Amino acid sequence: MRILVTGGAGFIASHITDAYLAAGHKLAVVDDLSRGKLEQVNGKARFFKADVRDKARLEKVFRSFRPEIVNHHAAQIDLRKSVADPAMDAMINIIGSVNVLELALKSRAKKVIFASTGGALYGEQDYFPADEDHPIRPLSPYGIAKRAVELYLFYYRAVHGLDYVSLRYSNVYGPRQDPRGEAGVVAIFAQKLWSKAAPTINGSGRQTRDYVFVGDVVAANLAALKRGVSGPFNIGTGKETTVNEIFSVLNKKIGAKAKPVHGPAKKGEQKRSVLDNRLARKVLGWKPKVNLAAGLRLTAQFFKPE
Repeated sequence: MRILVTGGAGFIASHITDAYLAAGHKLAVVDDLSRGKLEQVNGKARFFKADVRDKARLEKVFRSFRPEIVNHHAAQIDLRKSVADPAMDAMINIIGSVNVLELALKSRAKKVIFASTGGALYGEQDYFPADEDHPIRPLSPYGIAKRAVELYLFYYRAVHGLDYVSLRYSNVYGPRQDPRGEAGVVAIFAQKLWSKAAPTINGSGRQTRDYVFVGDVVAANLAALKRGVSGPFNIGTGKETTVNEIFSVLNKKIGAKAKPVHGPAKKGEQKRSVLDNRLARKVLGWKPKVNLAAGLRLTAQFFKPE
């Protein structure tokens, strides 16, 4: 199939591009390179430098490549930046996504696979782990934007027949994760610890997340290509891990012997987050295969200085 991957120079989507190519598909990648890296784009994929907010430029990409599937990962991914600047977040994550959907429809694509969020969508959970029927109460503009795009996806399928799969990721980590800024605690901790610096743990560090390895997320994106598969799916492990535990495991694997430094808690962050993946297991035939210890070891090695 002809697959267009937006945000394909980034952490998760560059791995997905590699896997789609390995499976025999034809690939094109769109990225504005504001956070993504050109060297992460597989040389077998066509590359277009474009911002999803620039509909005119994006339309030229769709006309040139004519994708059958659109895998939409281009996004503003920093929850804290969304809190600081909700309008900026909405322009990229909502308006940019509507541009992608409009052009997918116009170019007669068959399906859109959307990188959504689990934890930021559900907010403070009523029960653990949260399934897809859990009340949606996002505590950040980032989560609000992801929910808005899911509603647009429902609209485009119901009214225009454009099929979709929304993958509600838990906290994805792994090689190529960007340690810049404040998003991606595993990458940030690993880089800091290798440089003999003590990373700052926000708040008590007892807040929990569901950490899923990027290779397992790639497998979910492959499964989402199946015909007849549509709707939202949680992509997580179903297991909670505290930030303090992540620090402790990485500290030991890297041999840094750093002592934890705690800073103030951040606004908009949840106390606990963990996803129920039974629907993905049943419908997609997907399940996580990389345990946390193995995933953290692979990630730590990636960030090891040469």
